[in-house]
Amino acid sequence: MRYLTDRKRAMGLGSAKSGTEHHWHMQVSAVGLAILVPLFLFTFGCILGSSYEEVTAYYARPFPAIVAALTIVVGFVHFKNGATGMIEDYAQGLMRKALIIGVTCLSYGAIATGLFALVKLAL
Repeated sequence: MRYLTDRKRAMGLGSAKSGTEHHWHMQVSAVGLAILVPLFLFTFGCILGSSYEEVTAYYARPFPAIVAALTIVVGFVHFKNGATGMIEDYAQGLMRKALIIGVTCLSYGAIATGLFALVKLAL
């Protein structure tokens, strides 16, 4: 039996050098969402229940369209970063890689779908 100090046991198992950056990105996107979600609810709530023509005319204006687009993008990027962090903590091996790829594809697919729907609605 060999004797290992705590330092020897921890060598190579330390920081991945990206935890602080990941935490900072999550904090920035959370603050952005704290501002964007109430704005989105305020702009979306005004037009909720209106006819299709009124909704297309409303989202043809720049402010509601920009708020909706920013909410979609920032929300799904925040989701991707949070889900990726959770997967990195709890999954191992090939399953980890597959889940991270799946979450990334799902997030960017949802962003593309949301922005496409918004552009179709506004134009």
